[in-house]
Amino acid sequence: MPPSSTGAALFALHLRVPGPWLHYAILLVMLAGAGLLASAGLARADSTDINAAARSVVRVVIVQRDASGYDVIGHGTGFAVTPKLIVTNAHVLAPLLQDPGLRLGIVPAQGRTGYFARVVKVASRIDLALVELTEDATLPPATLYARPVDDGSDVFAVGYPANVDQALGLGLDGLTSPQAPVKTRGQVSGGRSSTLYDTILHTAPIGVGNSGGPLLDPCGRVVGVNSFGTISENNSDSEFYFAVSGRELVPFLRAAGVDVAISAQPCRSLAEFALGQDALDLRTEAAAQARLANRAAQQQAEAERARRTAELQAIDNREQMMALAGILLVAMLLSAGGAAMLFERERRELALAAAVFAAVCLGGAIVAWTQRPSIAEVEARGAAAEQAARKAPRDPPLLQTSTQKMLEGGSFVCRLLPDRSRVTVSQTPDVALRWDADGCANGQTQFGDAGGQWSRLKLEEREQAIVIDSYDPQARTFITDRYFVDLPTLEAIRVERARFEAPACGAGELAARELGQQQEAIRALLPVLPNERLVHTCEPEPGLIGNDAPATAAGGFPPAG
Repeated sequence: MPPSSTGAALFALHLRVPGPWLHYAILLVMLAGAGLLASAGLARADSTDINAAARSVVRVVIVQRDASGYDVIGHGTGFAVTPKLIVTNAHVLAPLLQDPGLRLGIVPAQGRTGYFARVVKVASRIDLALVELTEDATLPPATLYARPVDDGSDVFAVGYPANVDQALGLGLDGLTSPQAPVKTRGQVSGGRSSTLYDTILHTAPIGVGNSGGPLLDPCGRVVGVNSFGTISENNSDSEFYFAVSGRELVPFLRAAGVDVAISAQPCRSLAEFALGQDALDLRTEAAAQARLANRAAQQQAEAERARRTAELQAIDNREQMMALAGILLVAMLLSAGGAAMLFERERRELALAAAVFAAVCLGGAIVAWTQRPSIAEVEARGAAAEQAARKAPRDPPLLQTSTQKMLEGGSFVCRLLPDRSRVTVSQTPDVALRWDADGCANGQTQFGDAGGQWSRLKLEEREQAIVIDSYDPQARTFITDRYFVDLPTLEAIRVERARFEAPACGAGELAARELGQQQEAIRALLPVLPNERLVHTCEPEPGLIGNDAPATAAGGFPPAG
């Protein structure tokens, strides 16, 4: 037990709760009072993220078998770090370690029953322990945050305080039946740590029973393991709480050979993301409008240049024809005069030739004069050139070829756009995508077509999540939306998903449209905003042209499940 200090005594939140409820009064410490029940502070957080993380939280119970069944003699909190492995405090397991006749139980936050477990590793020095489910059951694992939390950051404690159980009148059945955990909000305070091991000092209220529960950041990632707190000796003292930090938790898990999900991405709230996305969409729309206006201005200028060029060419042609007519008329006059002179000198053959040449020049002059463009024709040629310029395609031939090729399909590497994405728990590798014009991705997964929006839906049983991948061939944008849902929602979607079978690649346009309609019906069961949205921009990659890209490259995706 940590040493005491003036004005306040530190206490470890041991959970050795006797079976008879009469003995609760001996061990209960009312730390937070109404603060444990209050949720007003939670309104400023993304409740969907905290609720999603709460799916990983469990009640850890120590039970003793007697003639009437099992009696709970102690309980605390834990959270899953893999589908089978659960972290809790070492002191939560103290009664079990002292008495081999006791059994360890895990009661999840949702479901119908609890499960037995065994102790895998205990590190009493840092007050951490690892236990494993021994039955055929799995839990959605939590994600750890890899970076230190800043002083003043919002944090959330999730667990099972005993005083709330008592206030709600829960009996033995309540302790061994799935119950939603209690969530409280506070802040990291001062950056001070216990001298015994690295801890996070915070103000999110916890009580007896919270030990071993996670301390979360606003995106629902684990930053610490709640362990103990202070108790006021008088009403003027403030209450503070301590969590074993991630700097102790991560090495503990690695030493146990546990591969856990770790995220180092900064946390953006759903509200901030939605506003940022709206602002980005507005900026994108404004930029698009500006590009359209600029293109219209360029097209107008090009049309005017084409008109002026055509008119100048017509005027030049008119002047050339008039000059030719004048030259031919002069030649006609000279030839006629020469013919007359030659005729007087009785050189009749030469006179006849000169007369014929004069007649030809006269005819040519008449033709040149009559074929010159008129003023009306000059204007008509200008108008025709202007109209042709307006109808001409604006994109260069190379861009047209690239766009046509893209619409027909090809191999791409899709890279994350951080400004358009909200990342909470996932890794963000590049996505290798080989796209066919009929909606087949990587040669193995058929996307559904819903009005030109290509998508596929899959269930991730391990994470208890619904994932929707979408691809826009025209914008070359690949989006992954991930929803962390509760068991009733997951079951409803599982039932709806079982009503149809995703077609194989090449099934045809009708099958793709039917798949799109069926997936849209499932979307209606999901929250408005996802917990995560990963937006990628896709570009052709040298060496990944045609069918050369592997069907399951790193960062790719398997067939829909």
